[in-house]
Amino acid sequence: MNHLTRLWKKIRYYYRQKSIQFTLSISFTLVTVIGMALLGVSLLHSYQSAMEQIVMEDNARVIDQVNFNLNSYLRNMMRISDSVYYNSIKQTDFGVSGIDNDLNLLYEANKDTLVSLACFTEDGSLISAVPFSSLKPGIDVTKQEWFRNTTKRVENLQFSDFHVQNLFTNSSTRYYWVISLSRGVEITRNGNLESGILLVDMDISGISQIFTKVNSESTGYVYLIDSDGQLIYHPKQNLIYSHLIEENNEYVSTLEDGTHRDVFNGEERMLVLKTVGYTGWKIVSVTPMDSLYGSFSRSQMMAALILVIAIIAMIFVNLIVSNRMATPLKRLEKSVKQMDFSPNPQIYIGGPHEIRHLGRTIQSMVTEMRRLTDDIVREQEEKRKNELDTLQSQINPHFLYNTLDSIMWMIEAENYEDAISMIQALGSLFRISLSRGKTIITVQEELQHAKNYIAIQKYRYKNKFEACFEVDESLLPYKTVKLILQPLIENAIYYGMEFMDGDGEIYIRAKTDGTDLFFEVEDNGPGMPEELSASLLTDENRTRTRGSGIGLRNVHQRIQLYFGSRYGLEIESEPDEGTLIRVHLPLCSDIPEAGKGGMPL
Repeated sequence: MNHLTRLWKKIRYYYRQKSIQFTLSISFTLVTVIGMALLGVSLLHSYQSAMEQIVMEDNARVIDQVNFNLNSYLRNMMRISDSVYYNSIKQTDFGVSGIDNDLNLLYEANKDTLVSLACFTEDGSLISAVPFSSLKPGIDVTKQEWFRNTTKRVENLQFSDFHVQNLFTNSSTRYYWVISLSRGVEITRNGNLESGILLVDMDISGISQIFTKVNSESTGYVYLIDSDGQLIYHPKQNLIYSHLIEENNEYVSTLEDGTHRDVFNGEERMLVLKTVGYTGWKIVSVTPMDSLYGSFSRSQMMAALILVIAIIAMIFVNLIVSNRMATPLKRLEKSVKQMDFSPNPQIYIGGPHEIRHLGRTIQSMVTEMRRLTDDIVREQEEKRKNELDTLQSQINPHFLYNTLDSIMWMIEAENYEDAISMIQALGSLFRISLSRGKTIITVQEELQHAKNYIAIQKYRYKNKFEACFEVDESLLPYKTVKLILQPLIENAIYYGMEFMDGDGEIYIRAKTDGTDLFFEVEDNGPGMPEELSASLLTDENRTRTRGSGIGLRNVHQRIQLYFGSRYGLEIESEPDEGTLIRVHLPLCSDIPEAGKGGMPL
């Protein structure tokens, strides 16, 4: 059982891996083959049954015809016997005259079928006989079987079996095969009644002709037996008597009239039996099933050939039908794989109604998906633009507050000239910072913005640090997100330079590896532990204090919103070793504005 289950699972798995055309072809073919095979078997079985029925009916008709002819033959013998008895014997007193003339007349009228007519006394003495006149020497009629049977059943006509007539002296050397009809008669002699027996010998050739004609037209053969199963006539009677072949006639005599099947000497046969009236004889028709199935086998071969041709034709039709169903599905699948979510996707629509409907449904679905995707993209762009604007707005007030605080400090210290210069630098810085509302500026503009910012901060932190720019001039035309250097420089000044006394150094670099753009802001300040530097870009719960990294996280988030997670800031710092902040950007000559043509993911 487990083996069958595993086999079934393997078959199911195998078919699941196959194409729909293969599955349809195999399924249709299997259904066709099984259906036609069952139909063929059913038709052959019906044909076999019909053929057997026809053979049985033919045999029954043959038996009926033989029975009719045989009855006519026997009734003729009985008419002759009645004529002799009632017209001659009963009308004659054998003490006065005889019946020789009457017997001669009857014999001459029926000599084609008669062999002899004879009348005997009850002690076996011959009274009269034609065409013979005397018995053979030594013949005792009373010991003949027909004589004994007649004396036992005087009131009945007795038919003997098929035998050689050997009672009378015959001048010729010819022996006759006869069937004898004997009956008890009353003989009048000198006015006294005596018992006697009338014997009518009929030539077997009449019966032989009946059966010979039938056997020549039949696929089997027909024979005749008496009530005890003894052969009266058989087409191969001589061979049977010579023990060269056998016949199960004794067994057949026990069967009822009708159709029977038996197996004799390994051969299956169909038997049809009918009892002959007056005699108890049985006519037996034998049809070997091999001879019946011989023609049936040819019919089977022809039917099998027709079945094979029909199956091949159906397989061909199945391939055409499955191809007609599978090809549109394959084309639909190919068009779905190749669709680009354009406003008008090219989805295949063809084939049967159901596949056309499926194609239209997919096309409608793709169009709707495209519309929803565009809406989602627009929403995401608006969301990112709002996030960028929010982050941008966090930088300007923060820087403006610190700068105005420095200007107020200068005014309070009555350092009006420096305050005026700082205000002028602040105006120049804000012209670049505003950039007419643009988010994307050139590397040159970003570096200029950083220089203005450092110039402003130097007014507040005089003699505390020096700034050095190391820039690859070829990078100046490339684009970058604005205001990414200012928060880094601000962090370097607040965290690293405030406690320096003229020894502070800040390096601002712009360089490339050929594929990406890198900004670096490095200071020689006190540095920080590694765990603190690692948390500056991720820990949003840090207390908002000066130098706490809010500006760094702002820059990092804006870069990743624009270019993805592989870009942003990297911080390298160790205590007493200073801090290096590296900005990683793609090297782009053109970057679309947020909400205008989309942003890189």
